[in-house]
Amino acid sequence: MRKVAPAILSPVGLLFLAFQAHAAIDGIVTNGATGKPQQGSTVTLFQTTQQGPQNLGSIKTDAAGKFLFTQDVQAGVGGGPLLLQAVYDGVQYNKTLPPGTPTTGVEIPVYPSIKSQGGAKLQQHFFVLEPSPDGNLQVTEGYVYQNEGKTTWNDPDRGTLKFELPAAAQDKMEVNVRAPGGLPIRRAPDPLGKPHQFKLDFPIKPGESSVELTWAMPFQSPGVFEDHLLAKADVIRVVAPTGVEFKGDGLTLLGQEPTSKANIYSLTGPDVKIQVTGTGLFNAPDDQGNGSGSGQNLSENLPKLYGLLTANSSFFDSVGAVKWILITVLGMLALGFVLLYRKGNPVSHISETKASPESKVLKDARSRG
Repeated sequence: MRKVAPAILSPVGLLFLAFQAHAAIDGIVTNGATGKPQQGSTVTLFQTTQQGPQNLGSIKTDAAGKFLFTQDVQAGVGGGPLLLQAVYDGVQYNKTLPPGTPTTGVEIPVYPSIKSQGGAKLQQHFFVLEPSPDGNLQVTEGYVYQNEGKTTWNDPDRGTLKFELPAAAQDKMEVNVRAPGGLPIRRAPDPLGKPHQFKLDFPIKPGESSVELTWAMPFQSPGVFEDHLLAKADVIRVVAPTGVEFKGDGLTLLGQEPTSKANIYSLTGPDVKIQVTGTGLFNAPDDQGNGSGSGQNLSENLPKLYGLLTANSSFFDSVGAVKWILITVLGMLALGFVLLYRKGNPVSHISETKASPESKVLKDARSRG
């Protein structure tokens, strides 16, 4: 039998194999609209640390959509999670690699950008109103976008969200956005051209995206809360903490969250005009003054309630007395997001002391969602 002589590799070939053997991260960027590999997409690798994200280099994907970083880095070794950013058609698409996550064969989907909504729509809009005894009203708004298409709605000139604040808020606000599967990050809105109106440049990618506004205004109970809505959502919900009652045209009480006793209302719009009676805060300090009020209970239990209901939907379908829960279940997850990532002071930044170092540097690294 004829023996096959072993192949002799050139020095370049040996060097390539050495890189392959020590390659830290490799993967492929795929166009989610076509299902094909995306050539020419710029991929950047970050090592997150307590001092901020460390840029380890950028490369472009080849004709097969593949990328390869040969740096000897690992998530959790010398820093926090690794972060990959793929830029395509003016939008960043992020992939976080926590410790223990495979670093070979990493897939990053990207999508074409369009200036029209395409398959994106504003599915839900929430208001959490907290009139305090000191004469202020703390307001948290949550916008939830659902994009069922295969394009990203990206319109930097006109914005993807337009909103208006009451004049009493003095245009002071905090805006945090969350891309599908991502963490909340700070985003600054731009003036829309009319008093107290703003636009937000935030790409709405396929999947679920969220926007959170927090602001405050002087308010005395009993009083009337009014807000002009520029963005029209399919569903509008208003939440009142214990001790606060809402009344108004187009306002319907859906039920009460079991743990926090917060009342959840539906609102038909087109604008908000609610008679507010009483005072109450979700983040009110407890008797020991440690600040662990009912807000924690509400934010933690809404996602649990959602999972419980979806797992037992057939049971609840047969119980007419709790049909309101089925109506509000779509809003529970987004409301949990709204309350979980906010502090008692609505115009302050998300608490950096409670966030892990990994969370802080990821926020800094992700510039355009």
